[in-house]
Amino acid sequence: MESRSPVVTHLSWGRMEVEGLAPGKDFKLWPGGGRPWDWSETGTRHAPGIQPEDVQELLDQGSVIVVLSRGMDLRLQTSEEALQALEAAGVRVHVEETTAAVAVYNRLAEAGEPVGGLFHSTC
Repeated sequence: MESRSPVVTHLSWGRMEVEGLAPGKDFKLWPGGGRPWDWSETGTRHAPGIQPEDVQELLDQGSVIVVLSRGMDLRLQTSEEALQALEAAGVRVHVEETTAAVAVYNRLAEAGEPVGGLFHSTC
């Protein structure tokens, strides 16, 4: 049986708390775990936004539903290439403001769905 995706237990500007992980600012989450999301690993910036390499890790970890946050002020974009990679993988995608993204993600995680997500807790 696959592991459940960890639930986000707290979200405020610049701070997130996730089951089983140390508090942090931005996270990559997937079935069975997650880690801090370090934008510098893939060259992610607010524009053009989330990169294909950012979402690939979620797919590699077994996510079949992916939730992408746009930041609290909707400044984080998602690159067309990242969306194309998710479409090619056949996953369902939700793109929302961070508070809404966490709500969608938590609902799916609590239902036992194999959901992954990228969460940006500031702008």
